[in-house]
Amino acid sequence: MIAVAQELLGLSQQALWHSFLVFLRVGAAVSLLPAFGEQTVPLRVKLGLAFAFTMIVAPAVDTAGPSDFQLGLMVRFVFAETANGLVLGIAVRMFVLAMQTAGAIAAQSTSLSQLLGNSAAEPLPAIGHILVIAGLALAVTTGLHLRVAEYLVMSYSTLAFGRWPGVDWVSQWGVAQVARTFGMAFQLAAPFVIVSALYNLTLGVINRAMPQLMVAFVGAPVITLGGLVLLALVSPVALTVWVDALNTFLSVPVGTK
Repeated sequence: MIAVAQELLGLSQQALWHSFLVFLRVGAAVSLLPAFGEQTVPLRVKLGLAFAFTMIVAPAVDTAGPSDFQLGLMVRFVFAETANGLVLGIAVRMFVLAMQTAGAIAAQSTSLSQLLGNSAAEPLPAIGHILVIAGLALAVTTGLHLRVAEYLVMSYSTLAFGRWPGVDWVSQWGVAQVARTFGMAFQLAAPFVIVSALYNLTLGVINRAMPQLMVAFVGAPVITLGGLVLLALVSPVALTVWVDALNTFLSVPVGTK
């Protein structure tokens, strides 16, 4: 009986250590994930979400932690798993940045950048705030929690357990992610930029043809109304494109694309 009890005690300690290391990666990632890691979400809720995702991910991954529990080895595992979680969280957080940048470009193009600019936790124009909230709501209703769980499980095939992410790999991957983020932002805001360019060109031609006309008084209400109408027409398509890109990224482990 004593031998069995000692064996069970060793297995329980190993299981707790395994769950703790998984929690470090999951908790760091959840703190940056869209919807789950927003500034408006209380810390207690984030902690509960981290525990919930840990209970899902821990049984699905096979990790081998330090068996002798040396202090130096434990510290290395703790910091390495936390760094891996931050990399995973930043990777997904870039999609929110893309939507925020797209909203800022659209607002600046349609002269709506100062309207309700401080209504959110982050200083965003009204268009950016609307797009971000709508995108997060759409992602959550289409199963974001399921895809995040799969994403965290598959991450162990790319970011090795207990090892620091390679500096060369992180730098190359980071540049590619930033480039894709700003490319997506401009793609989402392209209709606003095109319409704004055509509008200002037309306004310039009218001003040259009729110098006595105060085009500013006529043009400002038109571009404001046009921006709101264009937002109503473009936002469904932009949100669909954004959610599809997010789901595609979550379906493939980091670094395999």
